[in-house]
Amino acid sequence: MKRFSRLFSELDATTSTNEKVEALTRYFDEAPARDAAWAVYFLAGGKPRQVVRTASLVGLACHLAQVEDWLFDECYQQVGDLAETIALVLPRGDAPSDVGLAEWVEQRLLPLRGLPDEEVAERVGGYWWELDTLGRFLLTKLVGGGFRVGVSKLLVQRALATHAGIDARRVAQRMMGYTDGKVMPSPERYEALVAKAEEGVAEPADAGQPYPFFLAHQLDLPPELFTARLGPVTDWMVEWKYDGIRGQVIRRAGQVWIWSRGEELVTERFPEIEALARALPDGTVLDGEILVWKDEADPETGEIAGRPAPFALLQQRIGRKNLTKKILAEAPVGFMAYDLLEQDGQDVRALPQRDRRARLEALLAGTEFRLSPVEREASWLEFARKRAQSRERGVEGFMLKRLDAAYGTGRTKAEGLWWKWKIDPMSVDCVLVYAQPGHGRRSSVHTDYTFGVWNRPPADRAEVDAVLARMARKEPPQPGELQLVPFAKAYSGLTDEEFRQVDAIIRKTTIEKFGPVRSVRPSLVFELGFEGIQRSGRHRSGIAVRFPRMLRIRHDKPLHEANTLQDLERLLAS
Repeated sequence: MKRFSRLFSELDATTSTNEKVEALTRYFDEAPARDAAWAVYFLAGGKPRQVVRTASLVGLACHLAQVEDWLFDECYQQVGDLAETIALVLPRGDAPSDVGLAEWVEQRLLPLRGLPDEEVAERVGGYWWELDTLGRFLLTKLVGGGFRVGVSKLLVQRALATHAGIDARRVAQRMMGYTDGKVMPSPERYEALVAKAEEGVAEPADAGQPYPFFLAHQLDLPPELFTARLGPVTDWMVEWKYDGIRGQVIRRAGQVWIWSRGEELVTERFPEIEALARALPDGTVLDGEILVWKDEADPETGEIAGRPAPFALLQQRIGRKNLTKKILAEAPVGFMAYDLLEQDGQDVRALPQRDRRARLEALLAGTEFRLSPVEREASWLEFARKRAQSRERGVEGFMLKRLDAAYGTGRTKAEGLWWKWKIDPMSVDCVLVYAQPGHGRRSSVHTDYTFGVWNRPPADRAEVDAVLARMARKEPPQPGELQLVPFAKAYSGLTDEEFRQVDAIIRKTTIEKFGPVRSVRPSLVFELGFEGIQRSGRHRSGIAVRFPRMLRIRHDKPLHEANTLQDLERLLAS
């Protein structure tokens, strides 16, 4: 744990990419394979399972530090991070330990699940005494399921490649699925990541492995400037951008694998796609989108036309452990293919986009796979007009792919090859009602906000003032009274300076505290943008939004002019 703690400290102390890679490489050079296997898992985004309840951790820390609950809560409010607060209030340990990361996780932390609370408390208390402040912080993050670190998967791959002296692309391919929580990290899995191999030569373990996904950059530019930046439309392939699950379908060695972009093996969740893929030639890998597709009759012509269903319907499939006939019928899933990565066992990613597309069209001709249609217009301005139909078509905008572009790895600096030209987000003006601190360097600043809209249009400013007075007295609203209904949470979109300004207002207008969460007296209106809206029985408002983001603070807008639930209903209907 000491070595991993030192690495965490080095990563947290710098924003330099090169310094982060150097620190990671040093760790992999020194760490035993057993510890490195777990380090890669956590650093690459693997989520530790919570093995101790938060309340139990707080109670144990208060007992060992001999502090009252209220004093711990005050410390928590100042520090802003639970694990850091626990690490700081505990007395210094007197039994330093040299136990490695793997032993900590496998022999000490994972066995805590399911034990009686008394035994968990006794064990965790003993573990804390073996660690310094940073070690306690990391241990608490791990047992509480909240570990995060400021490195990308790409940096971890670069460091492993440098350590092993192999191509980073090979490491990237081998890492696909490494953070799947169903398979425990092991020395053997780690050694497979860094093993020497002849580039371009397939290994037995590669059979079910997907390729690293190529990701697009966001294009934020007026259409009038596209020609100057991108060149003529004839240099590009333009497709609709679908709102589904990005995935790869792999047909090798007589089997089928389906991987999501989140590096999760999801074959068993989509039996329809698996059945279709069995008709593909061996040695085929497709890139595309997993969608629920609804074929509907045009009310005027009677012709059957299809369109992607809202993502919420696909979410129902994702969350189901058992796929009944009813679920399969209500949410029929298909695969919208838009790229060919492997054909006849040969990696074709280096071919130009136009060549891969021609091969894809020929391969899927006569099959039941959907082929992403290529849109054609004479100018970028005409594409802009067509893009305005996106929501009507159930899509998010356009994907632009250079016809001479190879298929890359990740979201690289090779801008100009793939762009996502998304439609402008929906937006409403809403009121800040709750706030809590962020994480990492923002743990002392309130950056995670909950927003509300009015349950009906306010009559005037005076009615809103009456609501504020009632909230100050902590009186619950009566049926039919005007009130703010929470409907969305967001934590991104503002600058650091704006977050600091809002934090100061939050501290001055706090009504109540619930652990790290504060309810605040409504005073700030925000313009909140989001990419989708849907009904939800799990939310008090009855509505959920996708990818909410703060667009700006509306200092110019009074509270009584904020939007209402009826406004959200109209967006939903449209």
